[in-house]
Amino acid sequence: MSKGSPGPTPGFLVWRLANKWRVAVDRALAPLGLTHAQYSLVASLYGMQRDGERPSQRRLADHTGLEALYVSKLARALESAGLIGRTRDPRDPRAVQLALTEQGLTVTQQAVTVVQGLLQQLLEPLGGLDDPRTRAFTDELTALLDAPLAPSQPNDESTQGTTP
Repeated sequence: MSKGSPGPTPGFLVWRLANKWRVAVDRALAPLGLTHAQYSLVASLYGMQRDGERPSQRRLADHTGLEALYVSKLARALESAGLIGRTRDPRDPRAVQLALTEQGLTVTQQAVTVVQGLLQQLLEPLGGLDDPRTRAFTDELTALLDAPLAPSQPNDESTQGTTP
């Protein structure tokens, strides 16, 4: 950034932080044979199973915010690796239920420990995981994630004549 520029935009900073986090998680989990995206799936599945749920791929997609087709692709790869099982839902033959295998449970627990350590490192500048600044940051991120976001339509009269 040059001295005359107003600084990075919030969107740019969110993008940079997301990429920094993804790369760090990918590198840290590589010895366990997981990518960040796969971790998102198995860690979410782990939490849901602990709560007594056996989610469908669709439910897991909704929970993680990932596209259903991408969850299906990840689930197939994780099944091939022996980390999850995929079975037809007896109540809905179109749905596929997911569950961690014993090996998947072991790998996921190890991965959660690794990622928790990374999270502590990431949040150290805010005072750590239990600091009020971190809780406020989490609340702000949650507010942003909860806000609907749809691209504006180029022919929308309300945006004509304005600049982004």
